[in-house]
Amino acid sequence: MDYISILKDISTYPGISGREEKLSKYIKRMFAKYCDETIIDQFYNVIGIKKGYGKINKKIMVTAHLDEIGFIVKGIDEKGFVSFSNIGGIDGKILLAQEVTIHGKKDIQGIIGAKPPHLLKPEESKKAVNIKDLSIDTGLSYNEVKECVEVGDFISFSAKPMVLKNNKFSSKSLDNRAGVAILIDIMERLDKLRYDWDVHFVATVQEEVGLRGAIIAAYNVCPDMAIVLDACHGDIPDVSKDSVYQLGKGPAIGIGPNLHTKLTKELIEYAKEENIPYQIDVEPGNTGTEAWAIQVSKTGVPTLLVSFPLKYMHTTVETVHLNDIKNAGKLISGFISTIGNEMGEISCC
Repeated sequence: MDYISILKDISTYPGISGREEKLSKYIKRMFAKYCDETIIDQFYNVIGIKKGYGKINKKIMVTAHLDEIGFIVKGIDEKGFVSFSNIGGIDGKILLAQEVTIHGKKDIQGIIGAKPPHLLKPEESKKAVNIKDLSIDTGLSYNEVKECVEVGDFISFSAKPMVLKNNKFSSKSLDNRAGVAILIDIMERLDKLRYDWDVHFVATVQEEVGLRGAIIAAYNVCPDMAIVLDACHGDIPDVSKDSVYQLGKGPAIGIGPNLHTKLTKELIEYAKEENIPYQIDVEPGNTGTEAWAIQVSKTGVPTLLVSFPLKYMHTTVETVHLNDIKNAGKLISGFISTIGNEMGEISCC
C-alpha cells in the first residue's frame, strides 16, 4: 500500500465533526475497492463489509473515526472579519497566523490574524490566547463576505502535508485519518488471508464531539467483538514518559478495564509470535476512544484498542511514523485471520 499517497489524500480532505458527508462518500469509494458491500448510514458512518470464509455468522467490527477538529462561523463584523468558535478540542495557542478555509456557498481562504509583537502591550504578551478574541481575515469586504458566508458555516485548517526524514509524515487530521488508512491497509492484507468471521470496517463520524458515530455503529452492527484504531500521544520533549509512546517502536496495545482481558493477551501473544513490534498502553479508566462507547453497546462487546503514536495531537503538524501505520495493519489483519470457531464463547449479541 502507498501509505504516503493515501495519507496525503485523506488528511487534507475536509471533514469536520458534523459535516462529514462529502468525505464519507469519498471514503466509501475507497472501501468499495476491497469490500463485498459498502454503505453510508443515516449519520454518515461508512461501513465496509468483507465476508468471512467460515459459516458461523460472527462479526468483528474494526473502527477508526474519520472526522477532524475545526471551527464554525459565529459572526461577521462591519469590516468583514469573521468570528468563530471551535468544534472539538483546540488550544487557542496554535491558532495565531494559521491558514483556514471557510466552507460557505464557495470555499474562501482566510487567515487568523495575530497582532505583531511590536504592537503588544506588556500585559498582552502574557495573556492566554482566547478563541473568542480572534477573527479570520479573508481580504474581502463585509458585503463580499456576506455573499457566500453565513453564520453556521464550517471552517477547516488549510495545512499542507510534509514527508519528514526517517520515514515520518506530518499533516493535519492524522488523528484519525491515519487510522482510516490502516483500515484500508487491513482490507488489502485480508485479500491475501483466510479468515472465518465477517469483518465490518467502520469509518465513524463525530468522535471529536462525543463518540457519537461509534455509538450508533456499534448498536446497528451488533458485533461479536470490536477493534478500535486511534492515535495515542507520541514522545515529545518536556512530557512525562508515562503518558507518551515512541514513534517507530510499533503500535500501542491498550490494557485496562475498558478492554477485554483475554483477547488483549491473545493479541499481544500474536504480536510476539510474528515479531511485530508493539508497545503497551496502560488505560486504567476511560480510554478517551471509541472503545469506551463500543464496550457497553447493547449487552456488551468485547473490545480491543490499538493505537499509533502521534506527536503534536490536535495541531496542523500532527506527525506519525509510517512503520507504525504499517505494523498496525499487519498486526490487526493477521490477528483477525486467527479468530475461528473456538472464539464463539465471547459472543454477546
